[in-house]
Amino acid sequence: MSSNTFASALNYCSTITTMALTSSSSLPLPLHQQFTSPKYSKHPSITLSLSEKSSDSVTSLSKSPTRTIPGDYGLPIIGPWKDRQDYFYNQGKNEFFKSRIDKYKSTVFRTNMPPGPFISSNSKVIALLDGKSFPILFDVSKVEKKDVFTGTYTPSTSLTGRYRVLSYLDPSEPNHEKLKKLMFRLLTSRSDHIIPEFQKEYTEFAKTLDREMMEDGRVELNALNDQFSFNFLAKSLLGVEPSDTELGMDAPILIGKWVLFQLHPVLTLGLPRVLDDIVLRTFQLPSFLVKKDYQRLYDFFYRNSTDSFNSEAEKLGVSREEASHNLLFAICFNTFGGMKIFFPNMLKWIAKAGVELHSHLSSEIRSQVKSSGGKITMTAMDKMPLVKSVVYEALRIDPPVSSQYGRAKQDLIIESHHATFHVKKGEMLYGYQPFATKDPEIFDRPEEFVADRFVGKEGERLLKHVLWSNGPESESPTLENKQCAGKDFVVFVSRLFVIEFFLRYDTLEVDVGTSPLGAKITITSLKRA
Repeated sequence: MSSNTFASALNYCSTITTMALTSSSSLPLPLHQQFTSPKYSKHPSITLSLSEKSSDSVTSLSKSPTRTIPGDYGLPIIGPWKDRQDYFYNQGKNEFFKSRIDKYKSTVFRTNMPPGPFISSNSKVIALLDGKSFPILFDVSKVEKKDVFTGTYTPSTSLTGRYRVLSYLDPSEPNHEKLKKLMFRLLTSRSDHIIPEFQKEYTEFAKTLDREMMEDGRVELNALNDQFSFNFLAKSLLGVEPSDTELGMDAPILIGKWVLFQLHPVLTLGLPRVLDDIVLRTFQLPSFLVKKDYQRLYDFFYRNSTDSFNSEAEKLGVSREEASHNLLFAICFNTFGGMKIFFPNMLKWIAKAGVELHSHLSSEIRSQVKSSGGKITMTAMDKMPLVKSVVYEALRIDPPVSSQYGRAKQDLIIESHHATFHVKKGEMLYGYQPFATKDPEIFDRPEEFVADRFVGKEGERLLKHVLWSNGPESESPTLENKQCAGKDFVVFVSRLFVIEFFLRYDTLEVDVGTSPLGAKITITSLKRA
């Protein structure tokens, strides 16, 4: 595969992953404690719809009848191939699921999920496409999470140093607790560096943004965001400036190529249809093609992991090599991948919402920062309910983690809003999160971006239906579950992104394009404060 092909895919893709440091127990540290919900003040409702109309609500049944799970898998090879064509090319993801909901009159049904043959030996799943059935995927007493991180196939461990990294482990496996605790300790030990390093990197980010706007009148945000995100993570979590090492400024490109080799079976790169399908979904791409790239990343993390991190690994009985491979995966795949996708997506929704929202955000942010002596503090951030709500709403309407998988550990009964279904032990369950988090029986105007949706006590009650972190936003990660231990970290830095932006700028306009995953954002207008 040529370097041009790689370059075309470098918007890469962190699709089916826990977005952030997939690490440990709930966060008993200052960074976590500041996330307790304040008493919100009300703001005028500010909405945006990018769809032609909202989904219609359906009256819930008081008693759910038992149904046989509808749908079928078709003939071997042919059925999975046909569903794959619909999913990627004939219909696209949303229509693929919507058309089957309409056909079966059910949000729970049987289907095949990509990639199918010959990469996946079994593509059969039971799809869960509503907010009531979806959460069973988080219950590790009922579903197994072993090797389902990427779905119905598993990338070669040669892409992760021959180790099964944390994301692929079920909580019942002994190494899960050790590795999750290790990543959690990293986050704890570096929590004091988050705000200052974010501010330093954002200052450089803004300087580049201003310069390019002045020179060209427009800025392509994604590449700029990629470099900012990796630099921030390296400096805040490792205490090192990448440009001062042999890695230089190459990390975003190296990560993109490496992740492409893991996720190519579930991507489309915009190549001619036949070529796209054959190249990406016939066989797994050989890992030796990115061996040198991965080695450069590994050397960076091995050499620059902190003494406290290495000491903790030793205490837990984890070799430095395995710890370094997991550190690389957690920061490059999970955290960097999440920031790469979510920051542009979030800014897209904010920009499209218009000047009224921008004015409310600017006023809230600047008044609270002024009240705290011109500094961004956790206390000041807790008094910005609209900022917090905007971040949650972006995570709800456009979750960076779109898919979840789990294999039934036992015979189960699954309940949707309208029926109950029997699932047999060993069957694969699949949830497409955008349908669960835009469930019209849970959310009013589910297809609209409602900026203040999560403001106030009623809004806070809805947080249990925000599911991006591999668990409800109202719950905390533990060593025994698969919820992202960095979920508070992700929300925190996302809020910082919004705050830093509106301290500098009054409003913006963007053009929205497409990429293999997430939005391709071009800033076309930017008004400084």
